[in-house]
Amino acid sequence: MLLTVLSLCLMASSPVPELLHVLGIVTSIDDKHMDVKTTKGQVVSVLLTKQVKYKNKNNPKSLDPPAVGDRVIIEASRDEKNKKVTATVVHYSPGSISSPPQ
Repeated sequence: MLLTVLSLCLMASSPVPELLHVLGIVTSIDDKHMDVKTTKGQVVSVLLTKQVKYKNKNNPKSLDPPAVGDRVIIEASRDEKNKKVTATVVHYSPGSISSPPQ
């Protein structure tokens, strides 16, 4: 019983990542991070890992990442120790709609 109490105390003292959502428009993207301009005008930099999943609203089978100008809702976590935001899932819909040929 003492070991159980001790293990619970240790788990409670370890930092837990804060879960959050980032909503906005992609302003830049590369293999390691994405910058998103929120509706409040703030630019949030989000780290991208190989484990992140991309979900295109218009093409559910696509595994491609969003592009600059696309609207995104990012499920992410923030590490309290280093204050970095890391994406886990990026939901997006393409922002540029091509016009029909004339």
